[in-house]
Amino acid sequence: MKYTITLGIALYVTWLIWSGHFDSPFLLTLGALSCVFALWLSHRMSIVDEEGAPAQLGFRPLTHYAPWLIKEIVVSNFAVAKIILSRKMPLNRTIVTLPMGPKTELGRVILANSITLTPGTVSIYLDGDKVTIHALSLEDADEDLAGEMDRRVCELEGRS
Repeated sequence: MKYTITLGIALYVTWLIWSGHFDSPFLLTLGALSCVFALWLSHRMSIVDEEGAPAQLGFRPLTHYAPWLIKEIVVSNFAVAKIILSRKMPLNRTIVTLPMGPKTELGRVILANSITLTPGTVSIYLDGDKVTIHALSLEDADEDLAGEMDRRVCELEGRS
């Protein structure tokens, strides 16, 4: 039930932000009805779960993890641009398989998606508690080996 409530609140807040209608009771009611209909469909399809509405994470992903991930994406963009724009194009492509710290399926998916969002690295295979990563350069793979992203996802799960 908490996932349904969390998803309902997220849908309505998203609708409010995207629509920009805050003063018309008729439009607010239509927005609420559309969110209730979407919730009903989601519940009927059995897709409202901890992955679709991760209520157990609270606001930590928005306040702690997202700003750090955005910074890492920007830094990686510059690193990849430097590789691509250099005359020699020093590519040292590699594939590494690393153990993952997160114990939940949601944590593993967050970690794999975060690796893929970071330019220069792509998660290509998840197998239990291991992730296979393709990296443009060995330095990118070493950063993943350092485990900062892994550690931060473990913190999201509530573990250190």
